[in-house]
Amino acid sequence: MGPHEQGLSMPAWAEYVERSTAMPVSRESMTQGWQQALVRCLEPLLATARQDLTAAGQDGVLTDEFLDRLGLRLVRLASRTLVLELSRARNRGELAGDTPAERFLDFTHRLVGGSELAEFLAAYPVLARVLGEACRQSVEGHLELLARLAEDREQLITDLLAGTDPGPLLSISPGGDPHRGGRCTATLTFADGRHVIYKPRPLDLHAHFNDLVHWLTSKTGLDLQTVHVLRRPGYGWLGYVPHTPCQDISEVRRFYQRQGALLALLYVLDGTDMHYENLIAHGDQPVLVDIETLFHPAIVPLGMLSTDPANAALLSSVYRTALLPLVLAGEHGVADVSGLGGDAGSVTPYSVVEWADAGLDSMHLVRGAGTTTGGRNRPSLDGATLEPRDHEASLQTGFRAGYEAIARNRHELAGPGGLLAAFADDEIRYLARPTNLYATLLDESTHPDALRDAEVRGGLLDLLWDADEHQRRLVPFELADLWAGDIPLFTTRPGTRDIWTADGNRVPELLAVQGLAAVEAKLALLGEVDEHRQSWVISACLATRPVPVVHAGTANRTGVGVTEADPEQLLAASTDIADEIMARVLGDRGGLANWLGLELLDDHHWALLPMGAGLTNGYTGTALFLAQIGALTGADKYSELARDAIRPIPRLLDLLSEQPDAAQAVGAGLHGLGGISYALSRLSTLLDDPEPGKWLASLLDVMASLPTDTESFPGYLDGAAGGLAAVQGIHNLPAAAKLAGRYADELLQTVRRADAAPGHGFARGYAGVAWSLAQYGTPGDPYSEAALAAARLERHDGPEDAGWCSGAAGSVLSRTSADPAATLDAYLRVANERPVLADMSLCHGELGAVEPLLWLTERDHPAIAAIRRRRAGLVLAAVQQYGPICGTPRAVPSPGLLTGLAGIGYGLLRLGFRGQIPSVLLLEPAADDRRPSQRRVGRFDRGTA
Repeated sequence: MGPHEQGLSMPAWAEYVERSTAMPVSRESMTQGWQQALVRCLEPLLATARQDLTAAGQDGVLTDEFLDRLGLRLVRLASRTLVLELSRARNRGELAGDTPAERFLDFTHRLVGGSELAEFLAAYPVLARVLGEACRQSVEGHLELLARLAEDREQLITDLLAGTDPGPLLSISPGGDPHRGGRCTATLTFADGRHVIYKPRPLDLHAHFNDLVHWLTSKTGLDLQTVHVLRRPGYGWLGYVPHTPCQDISEVRRFYQRQGALLALLYVLDGTDMHYENLIAHGDQPVLVDIETLFHPAIVPLGMLSTDPANAALLSSVYRTALLPLVLAGEHGVADVSGLGGDAGSVTPYSVVEWADAGLDSMHLVRGAGTTTGGRNRPSLDGATLEPRDHEASLQTGFRAGYEAIARNRHELAGPGGLLAAFADDEIRYLARPTNLYATLLDESTHPDALRDAEVRGGLLDLLWDADEHQRRLVPFELADLWAGDIPLFTTRPGTRDIWTADGNRVPELLAVQGLAAVEAKLALLGEVDEHRQSWVISACLATRPVPVVHAGTANRTGVGVTEADPEQLLAASTDIADEIMARVLGDRGGLANWLGLELLDDHHWALLPMGAGLTNGYTGTALFLAQIGALTGADKYSELARDAIRPIPRLLDLLSEQPDAAQAVGAGLHGLGGISYALSRLSTLLDDPEPGKWLASLLDVMASLPTDTESFPGYLDGAAGGLAAVQGIHNLPAAAKLAGRYADELLQTVRRADAAPGHGFARGYAGVAWSLAQYGTPGDPYSEAALAAARLERHDGPEDAGWCSGAAGSVLSRTSADPAATLDAYLRVANERPVLADMSLCHGELGAVEPLLWLTERDHPAIAAIRRRRAGLVLAAVQQYGPICGTPRAVPSPGLLTGLAGIGYGLLRLGFRGQIPSVLLLEPAADDRRPSQRRVGRFDRGTA
């Protein structure tokens, strides 16, 4: 609480509200919409604003436009409270009128007038502050803009309007977030239809960036366009860039080439926040119109990510620019907000607040999915907005041109006489937290309880104290901005480690490193290896663009010959993949090691992430493959890297023990704790290291402590079916046997209830349940009977593909494990005749499709050995000819086990050394570790190759 709130003087907002409520207002009733009806309730505040503008010599169309806009803003701030009072008046039976609409208008008429508003605001003193501050700041900012326009008009005409007077100013359209007393960017429109952009902040950074873009043009010949800038002390003006279409496909290619070159420049300059609103597609020119976050210091992550080398690499890569696809996920779906994204008509990931029964006495707040409006950042041709994925080649070409030009000429940029020195004292924005977090806090703080009691509102805003320990020195300044109705603003300079607040306070040495020093260090490291890594990140980001996920490898390779695939050839191909994975590793040898990978989240969208601990897409699965290669070849480099990769496991186990909700969310299945437990069991043996075994014991304790998940289907990927398969192979640990019984009973009850499965196939349907129960049970017991019932419950929705996760391979494994009498003829015929799949992955690709051939034996069918040899030859020939094609979108190489390189390498080992290499899809223990009940005859005897 400041001195003015302790009675020393009346704050400006209070004086504004007092003047407003004392001002006479017309009570004349008008026919109007619901928003205007609510605006009438707040009319005294607007009348004072008009009075202040008139006193400053401002009246007419611009003032009317300003007051209309301000009125709607006040309604947004007060609407929750007004609707609460409406509901109370309705419940008390106080409203007059025969219809809900008439009773709504009666309520608003009762509030019209200064004394009525004063009485209303007396019950909600915080709302009085919020509204008074909004009005006062808006008037002040509007007058400031008009004064600056009057002062700079002649220079604007000369510098930005080609020397031609545009005529009178017709309108002002604010945009962006409010800072420094409600000030924000605005588009000014003049009588002749032309526009200029007003920026209430210094534009030295943009002017220097323009110089650098012109320099890059001179080195690449790409003729990159910039925005005309007029710099003034503390603020500035930009030329207006219209959104115009491309004329032909060659212009589209040039657009993406130029965007690739800009991406290279932004990467080197540590630019971030280049989302879709900050870029304009002007024909074949991508034009950046807001670059306030160049030289942005890296934010130190919390928790385990703080020491993850893959996370550090991601945060310093082209990904951080936000020019590449940046997919935000929420309860309603996903949306790409990047400079390449900004799709119109998509569902907003997060709920938006709307009003149901607006204009009726039953009006109430609802939350639901909104629709994105899109931006002006995407090129179009013949009326169609173009998909950036389809132009990756042009984007990559431009990126390489820009990257290599910068690398060749880096001596012109760095050092005291270099071009970067001009940026040292430029004001840049420091994004301490996501802007959306501040906006959400401001929105939620308009709840009536928060507007009635300052302590309630303060408690809500005080959540910032616990959000990020690294930013606590900034919290008092964030709170001051939020109380003023602003999005908090912090700035810094590339040549310092200090931070400045919105009101000019200096926070010394908050940053770990100077932005300019970080950029110069990056310049020194540019080279072929880094360029290749950034090129991969570009491909991976483009692969995450929101598209429907298909769990099927339906594309075939034609013209693939069949070779004789002996074990040594398959081992050599697998070793090549292991070498590629080693080349992609991030981290120092002998320390923490990890990879960046494409991961499928919630079965709905792909994300580029540092690999987590999971078996399927995480570092334990990749480590398992490397350890298996090391054991077969005797090459220590693979085993050592596997050890480095799993070093974070003890810290993860501590976290899971401390946060059982997090462990519960991970789940017991192949994706989660079950998969990790299987990996640790195998790694302890393969690495001849007792430590993973000790970690395994701790993990089983965590799994045992979790309650049974009664909300979700206990499928193979996420639930008890995968957990059961995993712990069955862990011997000499009573906790594993106890968990196996618990998971088996859970599956038994699920089958008896015939609960609906969220999907079909081995991964998410009853097929995986049938498999796990069949492996646990013995003939004639309830578990075996339940396995057969589960196999019959499996859905078959349409044509079946060949893969494991939801296709024919998984179905065959499920049916034959539950019912040894099930026929194999159809599967074997298709397996012998079908072309090899283009996708080689374990999940829904070729190496998952052949899993039944490796699990079954010659006793099951006389021709099975010949079919297996034929498929092995096809697979080897396809890998040799086309490479190890992953099951990721656009087949972007990724290290993971289920859809990536590690799984392809492991699958090749299975083809060559079937008797020695257990199935990771079926979570089999190694042959020597199987308990007697698992060493069965007939089709359950998985002998040697």
